[in-house]
Amino acid sequence: MQLIGAHMSIAGGVSNAILRGDELGCTAIQIFVKNARRLFEKPLDNDAIKKWSDNFNASKYVKAVVAHSGYLINLASPDNEKWERYTEAMMDEMTRCDALGIKYIALHPGSPGDMGEDFGLKRIASAIDAIYDEVNFDVDIALETTAGTGYHLGWRFEHLRKIMDNAKFGDRLKVIYDTCHTFSAGYDFTSEKGYHSVWKEFDNIIGLEKLAAMHINDSKYPLGSRRDRHEHIGQGFLGIEPFKLIMQDSRFIEIPKILETPKEDDWDRKNLNLLWELSGETPPKL
Repeated sequence: MQLIGAHMSIAGGVSNAILRGDELGCTAIQIFVKNARRLFEKPLDNDAIKKWSDNFNASKYVKAVVAHSGYLINLASPDNEKWERYTEAMMDEMTRCDALGIKYIALHPGSPGDMGEDFGLKRIASAIDAIYDEVNFDVDIALETTAGTGYHLGWRFEHLRKIMDNAKFGDRLKVIYDTCHTFSAGYDFTSEKGYHSVWKEFDNIIGLEKLAAMHINDSKYPLGSRRDRHEHIGQGFLGIEPFKLIMQDSRFIEIPKILETPKEDDWDRKNLNLLWELSGETPPKL
């Protein structure tokens, strides 16, 4: 069975995310491991970790969990003091992942401001090395493809490859392919020909073996817009075809596919049902 799900709220405690995933029949979920708009919070206590473990082990559907780093972390920052704080915050989030047994944490590479691409990519690699030099985590960082808004890096596959090549711990780096971001960055995979071309380029530059998960989102803005606004599946500029191709691609059956679409009006359930329909598989019975 495919690993399909959505980003789940951790309101009331991280363990509640698994219960919410089960309610929707998610076979995979994504979570923040703390408040996404704060750099630091008090550590997870033993009770929270046990509740998480108990809920995960008892889950009827959830088989895979991916974490997402907080919104404030910017490992490309040119400000030395801030860069150190962001690096410490990323280490803190990875410590939480380690405690919960979460293997991958998604990271937006960040923005170096007007310091330039080369500076930013090396800055990110230095932060990653500082983290893994400090602690031998059983957690891999999954660099996320981005839309490329402003000075933000990660909107070209080459950016992610350069981070891997610059980091001495490059073997610990994976990638999350966000469909909205990648399309907004200028990669056109809306046709079958384009789809195979883009994934061939991804494989040649990064390597399919580096793919840890996908964020499954349509785009409110057109190809190459460099704007990051998610839309419900099939209702944006991507349309249905690329999602059908992804859901029926045998290479990606065991890759977690996570919705980050708007939450109003039970749309998670609607989008999940559509993805299961596109996959040709029978969804979990709720």
